Parts: sequence; C-alpha cells; structure tokens
Amino acid sequence: MLETTLVYIHKDGNTLMLHRTGKQNDLNAGKWIGVGGKLEDGETPEQCMLREVEEETGLVPTEYAYRGRVLFVQSDWRERMHLFTVTGFTGEVRTCDEGELRWIPDGQVPSLPTWEGDRVFLKRLGESKTFFDLRLTYEGDRLLEAVFLGAGESFSAQ
Repeated sequence: MLETTLVYIHKDGNTLMLHRTGKQNDLNAGKWIGVGGKLEDGETPEQCMLREVEEETGLVPTEYAYRGRVLFVQSDWRERMHLFTVTGFTGEVRTCDEGELRWIPDGQVPSLPTWEGDRVFLKRLGESKTFFDLRLTYEGDRLLEAVFLGAGESFSAQ
C-alpha cells in the first residue's frame, strides 16, 4: 500500500496551500492541497513530513502535530496518508516545482477547489485537536463515503 504524508502549515490565520499546476499527468492537477509526498524506504511518517516540507517549501518545521491517518480506497488502489499540521517553522517560502504556493486566509480554504474528501478532514482539523482515523472511499473523482473509524461517525456522499 502506498504511504504518504500531507501537511497543512499555519501562520497568522492563514494556511499555506499548494495549487497543483506544475506536473504532467498529475492526479491532483488544478486542485489546492497541502504539501507532502511519498514515504521513502525505512522512513517514518514524521521523517517524511519534515523532508517533504523542506523540499517543497523551503521551510523547516519546529512545531508540528501528527493529526490523523486517512485511508483512501478505490476499487484498484489504496493509499494511507499521514496528516500533519505545522504551527512553527524557520525559513522562507520558496518556489515549488509542483505548483504555486500561496498563503490563503483560513476562512477561504474551504471554498478552494479540493478533493471532496479533503473538505471532510479539513473540517475535522479545524474543529478538534484529537487524533483521528478516516476512511475515504472514491469511485474515480467522486467521494462515495467518509467514515471516521472507531468514532461511529460516517458521511455518505450521494
């Protein structure tokens, strides 16, 4: 199963978002997401997060939290994403070859073009500081179901 990280960096009421416009044949093309990427062999989710943030943004996280795990399910594909938030860092944002990095006011993030499932976990990140496990089931680009595991909560997209 593919293991990845996704990181949302916060500063002064803004979130650093990546508008994915820089890669050919990008599954995330045109969408706004956090930064992150694939775990390398022998790498922990925390190590991957630290490496990916620095590679993609030029920032070095100094205060961060491991907020949840998201399992993406499609008929022929599985991905486990480790979700982090960063609230302290050193360095300056630089250009990213995967797209445009931009500080977006927190209140505007939900209106950006994102994956439908991203809205589910972004809402949870804003509402609670507790760790969560979430399963998102997709058919193509369409979210079929979102279930917070162990919490008895579910959301079905119709």
